[in-house]
Amino acid sequence: MKWITREKPKIDRIACPWLIKRFIDPGAEFIYVPFNEVKEKAHKLDAIPFDIPGVEFTHYDDECTFDYFIKKYKLADPAIHSMALVVRGADTDRHDIAPQASGLWAISAGLAYNTGNDQQLLEKGMMLYDALYSWTKYLQNEKHTQTPSENLLVDVLKKYISQKKKGKKIPGWARELKEIIQDHIDTSLSLKETSKVLNVHPAYLSREFSKYFDNLSFGEYIRKLRIEKAMEYLQSSSYSLTEIAYLTGFSDQSHFTRIFKKHTGENPSAYKKKHSKK
Repeated sequence: MKWITREKPKIDRIACPWLIKRFIDPGAEFIYVPFNEVKEKAHKLDAIPFDIPGVEFTHYDDECTFDYFIKKYKLADPAIHSMALVVRGADTDRHDIAPQASGLWAISAGLAYNTGNDQQLLEKGMMLYDALYSWTKYLQNEKHTQTPSENLLVDVLKKYISQKKKGKKIPGWARELKEIIQDHIDTSLSLKETSKVLNVHPAYLSREFSKYFDNLSFGEYIRKLRIEKAMEYLQSSSYSLTEIAYLTGFSDQSHFTRIFKKHTGENPSAYKKKHSKK
C-alpha cells in the first residue's frame, strides 16, 4: 500500500509509518508532499492519506493518528500501547501523559532540524521508534545505575560524603554530586508504586493528581507533606535537626535545611526557636 501525508514530519508522521511497516504492512511506501497537495496526490497515486484533517486516519478527540492506527488494526501488544502514551504526549504537547514524551519531542525536533530530506528523516526515525519499542517492551523497569559496580559506587558515595570527618574538608564536586543523588532518592513514595496499589495507570494518576491535591504534582505534594510534618516536629518535639531530617524522609540535615528554607523562607533552627512550644 501507498500512504501519503504532509511534508516535514516530526512525531505522528514518523511514528505512524513505523507502526505500519513493523505491524501492519511491511512493504508500505510513504510519500511526503506539501499540505495542500495531499488529497489531490492521494487520488492520483492511489495512496491513503493520513495525519491531516478530514480523512479517516487522523486525530480524534484528544488522541493522535498513532492511536487511531492501533484501534483500527486492533493491535494488542502492550508495548505498543505504552508507546502510544509517549507518542500522544509528544505530538499533542501534553508531556504530563508520559515522562518520556518530552524526550521524544526533543529528539524528534532535533532530527527534523538536522535532516532536510523527509525520506532520510523517516529512515532515521525508524531506528528511533525501534529503540522506543524495545524500551517499552523489555526495559521499562531498568535503571541507568543498575550494575553491581554502579550501585556500589552510589552506596559508597552516599556513605562517604555523609560522614563529616573531623578536619577533612569535603570538596565542592562531592557536595554537588551528593545533592544530585539526594534529589533522586529523597521521595520514598513513588508515583509508580502508588499507581500499582490504586490499580490506576501512572500516566492518568500523574495527569489528574493536581486537580485534587492543591494544584501540586505528586512529587511536590509529597514534599509539602514532609515539610509540614517537619514543622510539627520542630514545634513540639525535642528531636535534633538530624533526627527530624531522618524522620521526614530526607537523607541528611543539610539537604533537609535547604529544602525547608526553600519552602518556608527560614532555616529549621530559626523556625524551631521562633515556634517551639514552651
